Amino acid sequence: NPAFRDEMTDLIRAHAQTAIRQAVLAELNAFLERHDDTDDQGRRQVVRNGYQPAREVLTGVGPVKVQLPKTRDRSGQGRCFRSLVLPPYLKKTRRLEAVLPWLYLKGVSTNDFDEALTSLFGESVRGLSPATISRLKRVWQKDYDAFCERDWRGHEMVYLWADGIYINARAAERRCVLVLIGCDGHGKKHFLAIEDGFRESTESWKALLLKLRDRGLTQPPNVAVGDGAMGFWAALSEVYPQTVQQRCWVHKTVNVLDKLPKRVQPQAKSMIHEIWQADARKAAEQAFNRFLTTFDDKYPKATETLAKDRDRLLAFYDFPATHWQHLRTTNPIESTFATIRLRTAKTRNCYSADSGLALMHQLAMSAQKRWRKLRGFKQLADVVAGVKFIDGIDEREISRKAAA
Repeated sequence: NPAFRDEMTDLIRAHAQTAIRQAVLAELNAFLERHDDTDDQGRRQVVRNGYQPAREVLTGVGPVKVQLPKTRDRSGQGRCFRSLVLPPYLKKTRRLEAVLPWLYLKGVSTNDFDEALTSLFGESVRGLSPATISRLKRVWQKDYDAFCERDWRGHEMVYLWADGIYINARAAERRCVLVLIGCDGHGKKHFLAIEDGFRESTESWKALLLKLRDRGLTQPPNVAVGDGAMGFWAALSEVYPQTVQQRCWVHKTVNVLDKLPKRVQPQAKSMIHEIWQADARKAAEQAFNRFLTTFDDKYPKATETLAKDRDRLLAFYDFPATHWQHLRTTNPIESTFATIRLRTAKTRNCYSADSGLALMHQLAMSAQKRWRKLRGFKQLADVVAGVKFIDGIDEREISRKAAA
């Protein structure tokens, strides 16, 4: 489409073509160096043998024409060149496939994919017909089914984050998706579950936790972080009773402010921040008491909402200070699903609830690849070992300083 062409893009595509050719030739030379044996007459056994027919590969800068060199093995051993840059039958890069679920969740139907992608990537994308998209969706479903049955034996999750995400699908369906993220002893975070649930009920959470335990997560997490959904906490107490419970401060702040008039909300929010931002439990307790004293007479519902979870809100003080920012909120889930929430709210007629789970899984796995390790992950070994922390500091360090 001439409307979407420009000289700079054509130049970039030309350079991409050159870069691909150079990379493939480098792979070929390395392959020939590895197989440099000769016959009795000193002739190489593995030699170049022309090129395969040229083909177009759809990339993020549009279609790029490539040609893969061939080799011939005179010894009859069947050794042939295989490029990692240009695998056999590659017609489109993974980047393009990553675009598809985003377009789908954005509201582009399968019948509109052809026109939308042609405008973005050129005429060669026309092979992505509605039938192709439907086949790709079936692959996503298989990926999701495999994810739901993943064997977690050999993994130990130190921290756990839980939340319920509500999606709107076609036919006015409103379904709750139960999401669990775990952090292992190496500081790497994993999606453990993205499954359908019934209004975050105890039965739904319990079934999910039991399923994870049967799939290998037999060791209880040291800490679980979640919002005020009582269903999760009740289920956690039954399945992993040893796990420390930590309430999300972001959700709790919203719940408390909701019970206060708008004119006092800025003051109340500032006082709540003083609690969880305190550098020691004693200071946090004092800030907690100041909030209760200030608002209890006029707004008892607000203070009751905060006070009832006092212990679970301050549980993070018994763990390394470098982990506090991770333990005080369910941000790993909220940040990942923030964009998905916006899309599902606008595209309820684009997918069913079941296909929505598969799409969410694709987007979640894409986000997981970009996650960084937990800050201060080296201290996770101490948490697993049962080392006691006082106001975020290793008690052994406190003892050494006192002895000195």
